[in-house]
Amino acid sequence: MEQASRLSRRNLLQSMGTVAALGALGGSEAQSASQAFTSQPESNDRPPRVLALIGDRYHNSDYIRVSLDQLFNKLGLPVDYTTNYDHLSRGSLKDYQLFVCFRDGMIWPGGYLGPDSYPYEQDLENRGDFPKETPKNWITEEQGEAVKDFVAAGNGFYSLHNNSHVSLSSKNYREVMGGAYIGHPPQRPFKVRIVNKDHPITQGIQDFMVNDEQHYVTYDKDPKNIILRAENIDGLTYENLGTESISGWAHEYGKGRVVFTAVGHNIHAMWQPEYFKIQKNAVRWLLKIS
Repeated sequence: MEQASRLSRRNLLQSMGTVAALGALGGSEAQSASQAFTSQPESNDRPPRVLALIGDRYHNSDYIRVSLDQLFNKLGLPVDYTTNYDHLSRGSLKDYQLFVCFRDGMIWPGGYLGPDSYPYEQDLENRGDFPKETPKNWITEEQGEAVKDFVAAGNGFYSLHNNSHVSLSSKNYREVMGGAYIGHPPQRPFKVRIVNKDHPITQGIQDFMVNDEQHYVTYDKDPKNIILRAENIDGLTYENLGTESISGWAHEYGKGRVVFTAVGHNIHAMWQPEYFKIQKNAVRWLLKIS
């Protein structure tokens, strides 16, 4: 009996340790870690499921997750987060109805000094002793095709902020996402204007100011799909591209839908009230729910 009691206590402590370890990851993260992209049966009475690929060198996954948790909690949608860009595949997408991507197209296999290395470089006496920071593209055409086919089959794809950068390194990804990154100035105030006020995503939304990176992007498809434009009303330009930039679009692709919105370099921008409404409307439109 004493041995059985010891075993019981040991098993209990081990179970508690496992639960605590998963709890430290946080609800959806724990689920993602335990499932490791394994298949799950879908039930008709379950809400749509969301997979969010987030985080890169310049965009910490913590602020992105905090931002998106607020969004998906309001909508009552379960979301699994991952930073594993190399796991993106047909298999990892097959049990979801919405794919959210909030990261750029670069990885740094040789390492780097910091999220933004410039301040660090000023303090280095022998900068040449450190290896050159060299980025590589992470996405493959097979991964881009997986996203394209996922949307064409009737699912949703929400591309946020710097995710337009991924389109520079994948023809398939750009085909479904619809455009690509050009560049951006430092964070500064600018106005986001509603271009199409009749679209379900922008109905009832007012123009708004935000302090953020004003991303300049190109859109490859019909201009009528553009729903947002950004303008620096102080007259500040970016390179030779002027004060205005495309800031969002929405289009159908096959049986599915795609939305891109460019605002999002900080949590204050993500939670700007009018922009937060746009995000909620975008998710509803992508999932074809009211």
